[in-house]
Amino acid sequence: MKPGQPSPIAWLVAPAALLFVLFFVVPLGVMAVMSFFSGNPVTNPNAFLTTRHYERFIFDSAGIFHDALWSTLRIGLITTIVSLLIGYPLAHWMARMQSRLGHALVLIAVIAPMLTGIVVRTFAWMTILQDKGVINTLLIQWGLTDKPVPLMYNEFGTVVALVHIYVPFMVLTLTGVIGRIDERLEQAARSLGAGRARAFVEVTLPLSLPGILAGSLLVFALSISAYVTPSLMGGTNVLTLPMLIAQQVGTSFNPNFAGALGVILLLVSLVIVFAYNRILARLSGEQGLA
Repeated sequence: MKPGQPSPIAWLVAPAALLFVLFFVVPLGVMAVMSFFSGNPVTNPNAFLTTRHYERFIFDSAGIFHDALWSTLRIGLITTIVSLLIGYPLAHWMARMQSRLGHALVLIAVIAPMLTGIVVRTFAWMTILQDKGVINTLLIQWGLTDKPVPLMYNEFGTVVALVHIYVPFMVLTLTGVIGRIDERLEQAARSLGAGRARAFVEVTLPLSLPGILAGSLLVFALSISAYVTPSLMGGTNVLTLPMLIAQQVGTSFNPNFAGALGVILLLVSLVIVFAYNRILARLSGEQGLA
């Protein structure tokens, strides 16, 4: 290879890097730049630099924008925790399954919901959780309640639908990590007197922290950026920042303020992700020292 000539690896990486720049870096850059303008500088020559969009969010006297941000983070956090509680045992079971046929069947069961569109799955949950849905109809017929239980148009229904949509991402991430943990480590701990639960807590769980971190960050990022499911399952009772951004673009025709909201959500998410990463890294280090 001649000096200065790109290596074959560079040619292989170039298409992915180009797609990353075009569909991730450039849109984020445009969004950030637009958030500091009073209008669209391309079509409006009188547009000027300003921070009023961020000031509008910070000094929100009505608290609508702050409530939307908190609701977004709260739904994302609850969805992540529930997905982890459901996904970890399932992933551990899949990773330790000896039967290839059984592993394949469980894997198909986990992946199968992902083959259906998010809108279709959300409408399915609406059919189940609405006032005249399957659950409330059965509860009323069995005499367990006199009126429908509010299972939809609230954060509960939103979290239920989001967990169903994103728990496969948690399971698939954790299965690969747990599957690489040597089972003989648990057997060695148990041979030294540790019970099954203690061997899991002191051996398997610390070694699976990277998978917990990756799966949690993936589910959290997907949950706080979800728009279709919260808007359908939450109705007018749930307002998240992605829904507010869509309103600013589609209804209020204010893409500059929408860009500011997007930047704020991105920054807050990065802070939470960084803090979560540091906490898990410290816990992993402490477990390793122990």
